Amino acid sequence: MKIGIRADASAAIGIGHVMRCLTLADALRDGGADIFFICKRLQGDLGDYISQRGYAVHFLAGDPEPDDDALQCGALLERHGGAVDWLVVDHYGIDAGWESALRLRARKILVIDDRADRRHDCDALLDQNYYIGMERRYDGLVPPSCRQWLGPRHALLRAEFETARRRLRRRDGSVRRILVFFGGSDPTNETEKALLALQALDLPGLHADVVVGAANQQKERIEQLCGSVPGAVFHCQISHIAELMAEADLALGAGGTATWERCFLGLPTLTVTVADNQEETTAALAEAGVIWNLGPASGTSAESIRAALRRVLADPEAVREKSAAALRLMAGGEDENAHPGAAAGLARWMFAERRDDAHNTV
Repeated sequence: MKIGIRADASAAIGIGHVMRCLTLADALRDGGADIFFICKRLQGDLGDYISQRGYAVHFLAGDPEPDDDALQCGALLERHGGAVDWLVVDHYGIDAGWESALRLRARKILVIDDRADRRHDCDALLDQNYYIGMERRYDGLVPPSCRQWLGPRHALLRAEFETARRRLRRRDGSVRRILVFFGGSDPTNETEKALLALQALDLPGLHADVVVGAANQQKERIEQLCGSVPGAVFHCQISHIAELMAEADLALGAGGTATWERCFLGLPTLTVTVADNQEETTAALAEAGVIWNLGPASGTSAESIRAALRRVLADPEAVREKSAAALRLMAGGEDENAHPGAAAGLARWMFAERRDDAHNTV
């Protein structure tokens, strides 16, 4: 099976789109699929990282508008054998017009989305986020025949999280380790605010793992600041974030794809939204009792984070309850230990759909 993936990463938009596509790509490659990525050249793109993971990367010329983007992608697919079995699209700037234009070059199209703000011409759609009334979120936006995978139990999580989940300890609400991680690029520099809040709290014996990505423009300053915060350890572009999440008792982090990684490992989190598209999901999770919502980055300061931390650290029962609620959410029911292995399950379905198409053609 031949699969093309259209996704971008940059210092401005973050790395979440590409990272979740890589998770799906790994599951598909395990089944024998031939996979390549199509990306724009942007500041902080993950082209080298994608290549290091063993996937071919084709870059579009310049910074094309949607119509030119579709033309360039169509030409790339034609050169890559004429047509792909699946085209995976994870991009807020792409809609039904782009997807329809690629129909001659893709037998099936899978869209990964979380905005539900435009129409799609696709055969399957994945939205791994949590919303009130999410079951009807894409009514009228996708074809009636589109298979929809909706909700956090379908979150695309790397194998390391599955491994960490199997070994997970039950948290008792006490906080000795804190994880600070605001995504790969952290464009609003929430990491520094969090470090200043921890510095002001001055809690003896508290350990803080502070994680930034290579795309973080403030990483040198963050590393220096960690040296002045007792118990803080600096990590840059690591591959063992699941271990740190499993070891932590509490997290300070952004909304977005890391939300589901933390929830999957039952890690209670004080969440700051750093993009408009994170606000609805974050508010819904807070209403459901899964996280603490500190609001948008524009209204968050080191002092507000410090005050929120002080309240949470004084309420171990609330910490324990948030952990249990997060585990139940990701299991999709009351059994907090159950999980379907979403990436592998979606990959198997995509293979089955391709086999059915081949059989029907014959």
